[in-house]
Amino acid sequence: MGFRLLSLNLNGIRSAASKGFVEWVETASIDCMGVQELRAQAEHLSGGLDTAAGLKGHFHLAEKKGYSGVGVYTGREPSDVIRGFDGGEFDTEGRWVEARFDTPQRKLSLISAYFPSGSSSNERQAAKFRFLACVYPHLMKLKAEREFILMGDINIAHQNIDLKNWKSNQKNSGFTPEERAWMTRLLGDGPDQGGLVDVFRTLNPHPEQYTWWSNRGQAWAKNVGWRIDYQLATPGIAALARKEHIYLAQRFSDHAPLVIDYDFTL
Repeated sequence: MGFRLLSLNLNGIRSAASKGFVEWVETASIDCMGVQELRAQAEHLSGGLDTAAGLKGHFHLAEKKGYSGVGVYTGREPSDVIRGFDGGEFDTEGRWVEARFDTPQRKLSLISAYFPSGSSSNERQAAKFRFLACVYPHLMKLKAEREFILMGDINIAHQNIDLKNWKSNQKNSGFTPEERAWMTRLLGDGPDQGGLVDVFRTLNPHPEQYTWWSNRGQAWAKNVGWRIDYQLATPGIAALARKEHIYLAQRFSDHAPLVIDYDFTL
């Protein structure tokens, strides 16, 4: 049977819907999806975009209009939904929604998260570093008590293989040594490391596997991309991943859907 999990930064849910995203989801046999950068308020979602392909959406939206926002769509009703994680600066930006599917035998969360971009200014890069410092211990607390898969636009390319022009981007937001070191710590399995798993890379070790392309120049046409969208999981559930796919046949935003099949059910 299995469980198919989709992650996608929509770059505006209404924009993606106008490009056929909802119709595609209805054909893609998705069991759950985590979406980021909805750029919408509740009134824009109700009565249409709050469901897709029989899946019900659970959202954490930004206070600022037309900005950020995340959602988890699932066919099964969660046992709990957690919106936000830090109780402060980043919760107002709509960057974390966690659907819990807890039973007496198991604790499991499916999370949609949108990590800040720092490319627009030094101030936003500083905010990104504050976010990373804040979210790391939260992820470790969750890992200590439950299995989870975080579907998200992390806005960091981890290794040279994860972007086309790595040499010229080493001082740019998303590929700075500090951001890459944060990812290395999160994914390392040594002492004082996070022990999480980049699920895609356990299944696909190949180069030129990108999920985002700049709108500048001919980045899409020339496949000058970055892999900044992830499914990050605790080791137990990451071991159940069976198949990965970056969907490139249609474009719904400047990101591509990341689909991973797992051998479990809710």
